[in-house]
Amino acid sequence: MIRPELLQEKAIEYVTLLFAGNSGGHDAEHTLRVYRMALYIAEREPGCDREIVALAALLHDVDDPKLFSTAGNRHARDFLAAQNVPADRIELICRAVNSVSFSLNRGQTPDTPEGRIVQDADRLDAIGAVGIARTFAYGGEHGRSLRDSVRHFYDKLLLLKDMMNTDTAKRIAAERHAFIENYLKELEAELEPGS
Repeated sequence: MIRPELLQEKAIEYVTLLFAGNSGGHDAEHTLRVYRMALYIAEREPGCDREIVALAALLHDVDDPKLFSTAGNRHARDFLAAQNVPADRIELICRAVNSVSFSLNRGQTPDTPEGRIVQDADRLDAIGAVGIARTFAYGGEHGRSLRDSVRHFYDKLLLLKDMMNTDTAKRIAAERHAFIENYLKELEAELEPGS
């Protein structure tokens, strides 16, 4: 197996190529923000395997059913196998990846520290200023009206603060949640002036 730093560099190249041209909020920039946040959280949360965290964060969207019609983590598994990652490590990475999705894991806490960290990092990228920008980018790409995009804040994004797993993410989420609440108040005032 190649050394961890080189493996992560290869994963960054892979996701950059795979997500080229995506402008709906699930792009390489999103992946890299999740990766950096996951490493930030991992430094503050004892008992995790940082290499598993890093690779799961980098590969967390490569088989997302909203983006690809793959099954069984095919993209992630093929990439990792091509890098000679041992089968048991591939399973741990895929286990963490599979615990990230909001819609597929609603109400469930990941059963590994790596899964909890990557899930938190992905959810943190859905709130705050970046989360607002991603919501409207995704909405625009999918033909949603402004009001339909705003509904997404109430259906999902405002719930995320109370769904964080780690203490580090809980602190960050509280600040980003408050930012969204303030933004929505201002947006409503501008959408309905004088009301």
